[in-house]
Amino acid sequence: MIQKSRYIFLLMIVLFTLSSFKNDEINLEGNWHFEIDRNDEGITQKWYNRSLTDVIKLPGSMAEFLKGDDITLKTKWTGSIYDSSFYFIPRLEKYRQPGNIHIPFWLTPAKHYVGAAWYQKEVNVPANWKGRRILLHLERVHIETRVWINDKEVGLQNSLVAPHVYDLSTFLSPGKQRISIRIDNRITKINMGPDSHSVTDHTQGNWNGIIGKIALESLSPVYIDDVQIYPDIKNRKARVKIILNNSTANEFNGKLSLSAKSFNTPKSDQTKEITNQVTISGADSKIIEIELPFGKDMLTWDEFDPALYHLAVKLNAKGIQSEKKVQFGIREFKIKGNQFFINDVPVFLRGTVHNCEFPLTGYPATTVEAWDEIFKTIKSYGLNHVRFHSWCPPEAAFIAADKAGIYLQPEGPSWPNHGPKIGLGQPIDQFLYDETIRMTKAYGNYASFTMLSAGNEPAGKQVEYLNAFVDFWKAKDSRRVYTGMSVGGSWPVVPNAEYQSRGGVRGLNWNKIPETESDFSTGIAAFKVPFVAHEIGQYCVFPNFEEIPKYKGVYRAKNFEMFKQDLQDHNMADQAKDFLNASGKLQALCYKNEIEKILRTPGYAGFQALGLQDFPGQGTALVGVLDAFFRKKDIRQQKNINVFVTKQFLY
Repeated sequence: MIQKSRYIFLLMIVLFTLSSFKNDEINLEGNWHFEIDRNDEGITQKWYNRSLTDVIKLPGSMAEFLKGDDITLKTKWTGSIYDSSFYFIPRLEKYRQPGNIHIPFWLTPAKHYVGAAWYQKEVNVPANWKGRRILLHLERVHIETRVWINDKEVGLQNSLVAPHVYDLSTFLSPGKQRISIRIDNRITKINMGPDSHSVTDHTQGNWNGIIGKIALESLSPVYIDDVQIYPDIKNRKARVKIILNNSTANEFNGKLSLSAKSFNTPKSDQTKEITNQVTISGADSKIIEIELPFGKDMLTWDEFDPALYHLAVKLNAKGIQSEKKVQFGIREFKIKGNQFFINDVPVFLRGTVHNCEFPLTGYPATTVEAWDEIFKTIKSYGLNHVRFHSWCPPEAAFIAADKAGIYLQPEGPSWPNHGPKIGLGQPIDQFLYDETIRMTKAYGNYASFTMLSAGNEPAGKQVEYLNAFVDFWKAKDSRRVYTGMSVGGSWPVVPNAEYQSRGGVRGLNWNKIPETESDFSTGIAAFKVPFVAHEIGQYCVFPNFEEIPKYKGVYRAKNFEMFKQDLQDHNMADQAKDFLNASGKLQALCYKNEIEKILRTPGYAGFQALGLQDFPGQGTALVGVLDAFFRKKDIRQQKNINVFVTKQFLY
């Protein structure tokens, strides 16, 4: 009996030891103490040493919880105002009065604040986390974070594309601990451009907060730091590059194993497990490359059959266990001549531009379900490609695009114009390298991440800087193709770009009636690489005033309200629906004719429409056949008008 009890006791110790070395997590979502730091006094007054006086809920933004300032004519916006006539046109004076402010340039947020704000939470660190690696994970923060644990500052991070992750291993001990985060959404030293869709009021707005996953993660002190997967379809294998880190002082000896299994298709496939013995010196790291062979049933990914795998990577030794599960697809997105190819099959890019339109929250969605709905809508219009104009979406978008079979072009979070310029030694030069490196580390395994641009329409020494940028990425990572920046037709050509996302060869001839014979061959003849039409369309529709009640979240459609009242003042309110229908029918005809002209042009590689959905900024650019919520407008279409691309154009 004594022996049996002793056995059970020892078994419990073993099980407790094993469980304590598995990944663990404390979810930090919920109420946080909060305080606005208008005068930048929080650091000197050591706010991290006292309890903050207000409360806010995270994930979320200040505006979402009505923290900040009311909108006035003196509000200091982040975005450029292209037409200031609103401020002095006599008939618009009533919209400039306190209590009746109606901004026409973009949607109006419920509250506005640009500056420093503090977020604070107390947590209990479990005793069994002692000796573990502890990370603070902050997904999608706007923009700069500084973190304190109790009275000790941990560090500062500044990224618009990837989670801010802080290693708190040497700062946290078991028991009650205070986490203080100072978030500053001002554009100061690093100026990505006031109209960059990563920050501007034209789209998501320059919000302050944290909108994604917020957690403390407990991990093994010897751990898998990074996994990158490079498919090789011809040889039915993948090269897997793994970075292992040992944060202990002792040498580590253990076993590394990996295997892959498909998960989203009727036909399944699974690789054999590959194992390696590994040794890592104390306080050191090691890069290991392993070939993972696939069999005859290997599944490939494309827009029609988006087969995906999970790669399981495990690091095991006595008392140590570290695991990573990585989603990826077997695909090769390449260029031959002036065409794109997916797995050696030609592909024509039928794209739209996503400008970060999220009217209800004022910030991008971080759930896969939300992005599933967006991509489902995009594909229902015959499209297979999305360009993210001067911003990079959260990880959920890549996961959803993988499932949907969408080719993505995220961009560096920069429109370096109207202030900043590239190639002149300004901080933006290094920031774009840093940000795109963070993007490829965080999202590089996703099959949908097929293209990369440094941003939108720059100023400065563009050609020199962007040639070097493209060369850097071509040498570093062959899993996608690279251009300099997405530009209009008047920008200089970047010779080293693998493809051109460019205007200048697009649009309609307004001096002739629509026809079905001409094409764009002459305009693209000078380009020997794929030419993708930049921001085609831009055919505006009259406002649909029935949309106004939809704006129940952070943004209000004060611009729509102003346009509606102005129409009434001109005694034409009863014609609003007629204007919507007439302009909507014209828009559909224009898009149809422009897209068909591109499709019948030999050697044209694709288009990026601006856009399938409305763009709320730049004076209210209602360019979409859908509204800013990705919903259909109530427009009575003529029969047989195929808006965007129907199936007859897909093959």
